Amino acid sequence: MTKEARDHKDLKIIFMGTPEFAVASLRILIEAGYHVVAVVTVPDKPAGRGKKLKASPVKEYALEKGIPLLQPVKLRDPAFNQALKDLAPDLMVVVAFRMLPEMVWSLPRIGTFNLHASLLPDYRGAAPINWVLINGETRTGATTFFIDKQIDTGNILLKTELAIPDEWTAGELHDELMQKGASLVLETVKGLEKGQLKPMPQDDSLFNNHAPKIFKEDCKIDWSQPLKQVYDFIRGLSPYPAAYTHLEDKTVKVFVTEKGEMEEGITPGTIRLPEESGELEVACLDGWLRIKSLQLQGKKRVDHRSFLNGFRGELKRFTFESNNPAISSAK
Repeated sequence: MTKEARDHKDLKIIFMGTPEFAVASLRILIEAGYHVVAVVTVPDKPAGRGKKLKASPVKEYALEKGIPLLQPVKLRDPAFNQALKDLAPDLMVVVAFRMLPEMVWSLPRIGTFNLHASLLPDYRGAAPINWVLINGETRTGATTFFIDKQIDTGNILLKTELAIPDEWTAGELHDELMQKGASLVLETVKGLEKGQLKPMPQDDSLFNNHAPKIFKEDCKIDWSQPLKQVYDFIRGLSPYPAAYTHLEDKTVKVFVTEKGEMEEGITPGTIRLPEESGELEVACLDGWLRIKSLQLQGKKRVDHRSFLNGFRGELKRFTFESNNPAISSAK
């Protein structure tokens, strides 16, 4: 163990998180030699067809590393709060967890900071990765900030920026921000440990967009919107929770698309099957969108060619639901 790693052992950290996104941040702290005295995550939940209890990714990693675990049902539970006090943490690190009551976040000597997957104060909310893509942003990033009484409004510690390639989906942006965010968490812990960070109040004049939680009813594709807007909507929800449309009584999830040719006067929802290219195209308000990856209800996710192999003969009787949908086959 290096001297730096030994010195880190004097800083007692409690880490709070649940999904895979949080595991990268926990891992980087452990590998840097920091003393994580406990991990707080959600209780195991039923999953799959058998409804067997499944641990969160953060719990699985903590068990692998032998880190003590706390899985409170209620964060105001007196027993849970006493357990936190007994651990006497210097710092709490929160990545993709729940809203904390003041009795929890105010406990550590240094404070409690959160990693947020946007450039705060913009895109405050539960789903910033999805919303920056849905809104067609070309840049985003991650922010660490001290938690206070209001959600995502505390004093900023550090930021890191990231350019968004036009073809990225939410899944690709998630994975990139997971790694960049983990590095930012480590940099933040090091800065707080050495007393080198100066927390800065958020500039609310830069708060232009909300990033609320996304529900199933929010994910339906409106083909009557402009081509770019539909394109960004689909990639912003891919692979989860996934944008969807309807073919008669069947739901179709759409994951990957390409922007095709611009054309005015076409009927939104029209399906076009250019035989020379073997593409599956759908009309938006001002152009054609090529569908590259999709999933018919009850089936596996496939590319457009596999989909057409099974449905080309029947597709003419289907309609992509829209304001004024139609079906056509172009050659």
